Amino acid sequence: MAAQHLEFLVEEPSMAAFLQGFLSRHLPDGITFDVHPHRGKGDLLAKLEGRLRVYAHWPGDYCRVFVLVDRDDDECRQLKQRLEGAAAQAGLLTRRQAGNSNWQVVNRIVIEELEAWYFGNPEAVCAAYPKVPLKTLNQARYRNPDAITGGTWEAMQRVLQRSGYFPVGMSKVAAARDIAAHIIPERNCSPSFKVFYAAVVEATKA
Repeated sequence: MAAQHLEFLVEEPSMAAFLQGFLSRHLPDGITFDVHPHRGKGDLLAKLEGRLRVYAHWPGDYCRVFVLVDRDDDECRQLKQRLEGAAAQAGLLTRRQAGNSNWQVVNRIVIEELEAWYFGNPEAVCAAYPKVPLKTLNQARYRNPDAITGGTWEAMQRVLQRSGYFPVGMSKVAAARDIAAHIIPERNCSPSFKVFYAAVVEATKA
């Protein structure tokens, strides 16, 4: 059964801005959602179990909870285990544990950061910022968005600044809002975006 409502626990306002813009365009009619930003990854992880315990009292078929964190320099398996453990302590069934669509919580790791999802859909970046040449975003160094080295937000900032945007430093919230308005899920080649969006579709399909 499709959830009627989705809850998103995220690290910071830029991811919240991205999800607000993206989900409002791509969720089925009648599906509501709320996004809850935190003061960084540490704040989210520290509060996660307590926040999840609240959802344990919500009607099971009504809501699905998404936990989104950046990988940064963490080891993926250890970070995923920590997220899974918080859900288990809160008494909620994760997608990994369920093995099917009857889950309450899904944990998704953004590799390496939100900006990798922008590199995964270069046409969306160019639509938001028309002075950016598409050929720049199609360079070999950006073709595997989740493997970009040196920081994806730094890489995106350099791309935008070279085209005349954000001369004094990229606003992560503004970029998230602008690019989210043009993201096309089927064209996004970021693996971490794909698994995130697949869970959204699974949660909302009838």
